[in-house]
Amino acid sequence: MTSSISAPDPVTSLAEAMVVNSDTPLIMLDEDLTVIAASLSFCRAFGLDCAILPGSSILEMGDGEWDVARLKSLLRATGSGGADIEKYELALRDPKNGNARCLELSAHRLEYEGSQSIRILLTVIDTTEAQASRKEKEALIANNVMLMQELQHRVANSLQIIASVLMQSARRVSNDETRTHLQMAQSRVLSVAAIQKQLSQSGSGDVSLRPYLEQLCDSIGISMIADPDILTIEVDVEDGSVTSANSVSMGLIVTELVINSLKHAYPADRGGTIKVRYAKDGRSWKLEVEDDGVGMPLEDKPAAVAGLGTNIVEALARQLQARIVMTNAEPGTHVSIQHEDAETPGVEPMPVVEAV
Repeated sequence: MTSSISAPDPVTSLAEAMVVNSDTPLIMLDEDLTVIAASLSFCRAFGLDCAILPGSSILEMGDGEWDVARLKSLLRATGSGGADIEKYELALRDPKNGNARCLELSAHRLEYEGSQSIRILLTVIDTTEAQASRKEKEALIANNVMLMQELQHRVANSLQIIASVLMQSARRVSNDETRTHLQMAQSRVLSVAAIQKQLSQSGSGDVSLRPYLEQLCDSIGISMIADPDILTIEVDVEDGSVTSANSVSMGLIVTELVINSLKHAYPADRGGTIKVRYAKDGRSWKLEVEDDGVGMPLEDKPAAVAGLGTNIVEALARQLQARIVMTNAEPGTHVSIQHEDAETPGVEPMPVVEAV
């Protein structure tokens, strides 16, 4: 009587050989979670002997650290065809030093024609160093953000001190022209200080425009309006944020235009209201400053435009890719900075000063 030994399944043998020689840490298991084959890279990564692994349970590998209930449950579900594991994170306790290793597991049931056996292919990637590097990077970024906010806060405080010195100087001088120049300098410093304050509070590169312009106009009013019961500044700005660069330009434009109205629109004890408005429609927007003061004669409008701090306002409008439109508010003067969404990408419209 002769006995026959069945030849090994060539497909299975090939799969096992591919696992053993893979550069990726792999283990092939059967439905009972017994190790069929393990790659040399897996054994090196976890200090295991590839020669004795086949035939033992994955839960018995090493010093028992792989005997994790959640891992066992997921692998059995994968073997039954009920689920696949995709980048499952597992903390594996290292029995040698007690530290946890961060692993990323992926498991799939192998399907190939002619095979009657269930095989599970498990990929194990050690992400301990990568996660430590990521946490270190996140901590570094958080620290840099904190330092930047502290720097912005200190800069804002320094600018407030400079503005206070300028205001005190303006109050002491007797020359009206010198006092006006000091007040204008103080308002410009306050404009930048308000931006720094908003940046330190937001923690990002954007500035909330409404509180910024409200604070800016309040500061200008305190320093330049003698009687707020007679002359006031109103701010009507839509909620929303702009980049810090755009907020600087917009703030300085508002500063120049409001100061211009305070200087020229309300002589003697004349009262009124200066209105600052901002509205946005898509990527188009309009920034307006309007007063109800004495206005300007029609024949003097070109000279009036030139007197609006032309070099500053036009340069800032150019940065914002906007144009300046000046109209007679009857009474008073209305100045509008208009940015329209360009139809041709990459084309920068030059600012145009229009007197209507």
